[in-house]
Amino acid sequence: MAPDTVSLAGITLYGYHGVRSEERTLGQRFVVDVDLDAELGDAAATDALDSTVNYSEVYALVAEIVEGEPVNLLEALGERIARCALLRFPHVQRARVRVAKPGVAIAGSVLREAAVTIDRTRAEVEGLR
Repeated sequence: MAPDTVSLAGITLYGYHGVRSEERTLGQRFVVDVDLDAELGDAAATDALDSTVNYSEVYALVAEIVEGEPVNLLEALGERIARCALLRFPHVQRARVRVAKPGVAIAGSVLREAAVTIDRTRAEVEGLR
């Protein structure tokens, strides 16, 4: 049986992540998509918020991380979001986090965005403790 998933798409926040000094000084937009796999049968049956993943709390977690301490790489930002989601939300068994930097400036290129996707399971994260 395929897992149930709570998804938040297009979370757009401002942060100061990146390798270049301009990125750290001026900041830029980041767009985050989060898919959290969890068994949601109890939530569907009971209609109880404590039986599911509260997406308001997921949004707040993503905002706290993106608007918080700067990192150099999108990979590190996505890892931090996935890891924190798995550790904070007990119903979540797998987290897929896509972090995009729209309008990224790369000399001599035109592209819509640069992005990474991080895919972690609870077992992987608990093994990293």
